[in-house]
Formats: sequence, C-alpha cells, structure tokens
Amino acid sequence: MTDITIIGSGNMARAIGTRAVAAGRSVQVLDRTPENAAKLAAELGGTTTSGGLSEVPEGDIVVLALYFGPAKEVATHFGDTLSGKTVVEISNPIDTETFDSLVVGPGTSAAEEIAALLPGARVVKAFNTTFAGTLGAGTKGGMPLDVFIASDSEQARNEVAAFAEAAGLRPLQVGGLRHARELEGFQLLIMALQANPAYPDFNWGTGLKIID
Repeated sequence: MTDITIIGSGNMARAIGTRAVAAGRSVQVLDRTPENAAKLAAELGGTTTSGGLSEVPEGDIVVLALYFGPAKEVATHFGDTLSGKTVVEISNPIDTETFDSLVVGPGTSAAEEIAALLPGARVVKAFNTTFAGTLGAGTKGGMPLDVFIASDSEQARNEVAAFAEAAGLRPLQVGGLRHARELEGFQLLIMALQANPAYPDFNWGTGLKIID
C-alpha cells in the first residue's frame, strides 16, 4: 500500500517527496521518463518506489507535480484510473515569458480545468504557493511554510491538511475549489516579484506565511 503517488520528477516533485518521506509516508514516483523517476526515488530513499506512466498510481493521494500543460496531459492519460483518489493539482498557469497574466480565463482555474478532466476524483488545489527550495526544507526564517488548500471535497481537504501537518507545514483550508482562482492569481503576483531584478534577494527562495 502506497500513501502518496507523485507524478513528475522535477524540483517540486523532489520537494513534496522530501516532505512526504519526512512525514513517514510511503511514496511512489512516476514519470514519463522512468529513469528520472528512479533517480528521484533513490534520492528520497526509504521505501520509495518508481515507474513510468504505464504504471498504476497506487497512492491514496496523487500529486500532479507538473506544469499546467503536462498536468492536463497526465490527467487525460490516467482518466478514470484516478477515480476515488484525492488528486492534488499544484500548477500556476502563468505566462512565464511576461509574468503578467494567467493562461486560463478569469472564470476558471488550472485546478478546475483538471477537475473537469477527472470527474471521479477529489481534486485539491495545494502547494501552488510554495516554492521548491523552501518547501524541501519545510521552513523559512524558522517558521513552517503555510499551505493553502482548496477543494469541493471536505474529505480531500482534510487528507491533504493531515499530510501537510505531518510534513511539518501549516495547512490552511480556504474552502471550495473555486478559490483556486484566487490562489493562482495571488501566486502570479508573487512569481512576478521573484522574477523581478529589482528584488534580487527574493530569487525564488521566499516562503509565504500569515503571521498570527
């Protein structure tokens, strides 16, 4: 039995996998290039397994650690295979040439478009406001990172919140999946700051925190 399947082998897959292992969760890494999945699984250690996209995602939670375009392709590829699972969509559908607009319409979000492709899954928006470098560590400035969680399924929100808390992060449930629109729009502003040479100290190494 696998707790979490991570699809992808890039920086965010590594960061989420690192947090999952730290939380004591069993992990499966899948990638369209199985060799990359195997390399990441070896880095994560523990009982982490790996495979290609021909494998069945075994985790109760499936994380699409992918950019928006590839996430849509993977969602279409697996389709009903993901029915009954909690699927975490982490992407920010941003025009990365300009960092001044989203590539989805104002009445939707990347997460909602993925949910439309996976009607049998419980789709969650989470981890889109955490950058890979600080997420791998889990903290910034001595404080745990905040993870904003949106889903129409209370069960799925609770599952992802439990994972985030066990991983040393602070989960913040913000409500239904429609709130992915605000989370993605908010991160558009944050990413524009990260890419702005006027703020060289940011350099993709910041972490979001609501101080209470």
